[in-house]
Amino acid sequence: MRVTPELPTPSLPQALVLLDYFGIAVFAVSGALLAAEKKQTLVTFIFFAVVTGVGGGTLRDLLIGAPVFWVHSNMVLLICIGAALAVWAGSSRTFSGQALLWFDALGLAAYATYGSAKALAYGVAPVPAFAMGVLTACAGGIIRDVLAGDPSIVMRPELYVTPAALSAGLFVGFTVLGFGGPAGAFAAASAGFALRGFAIARGWSLPPYRR
Repeated sequence: MRVTPELPTPSLPQALVLLDYFGIAVFAVSGALLAAEKKQTLVTFIFFAVVTGVGGGTLRDLLIGAPVFWVHSNMVLLICIGAALAVWAGSSRTFSGQALLWFDALGLAAYATYGSAKALAYGVAPVPAFAMGVLTACAGGIIRDVLAGDPSIVMRPELYVTPAALSAGLFVGFTVLGFGGPAGAFAAASAGFALRGFAIARGWSLPPYRR
């Protein structure tokens, strides 16, 4: 029987790996914040932090044929647990108001950029890589809201998928043009976060279907 040799796992620049950890951390915080709003137990804090932190990346890796990123690393789950403990131990004033939206916005921009970068590293074509970036950014928040019994963030009128698409699209475009490294990743993530930030602060939304 002929055995096909295993393909090497593509490596990403350290700056993009750090962006991944950042996205995991802030999404995990957003999951724990929702548990705090619901007055849940510490176990639920950790559960929501983990599900939100790894949800989008898990779907991405399954679709692009990559090893699921958190299964072979202690760091990812430790980041999620640490984020949950930080929210649990923090003062309610620290995480009051729109904290959930802003942490979610940070995770959205970082994860959209990293998701598209990883897809490209695994040989995914630019357009599907763009879609993987959006999926990575949005799926964790959707799972979090559904499990909490809240209306999904993508069903609200404010801009959410659009900022993720902006970050993912910019990074893919930068990469196609030959400068998709750390500088391109920072620019793409910053643009997506800025758009989501303005949507939060000023109530920007896309016009709904009216026919």
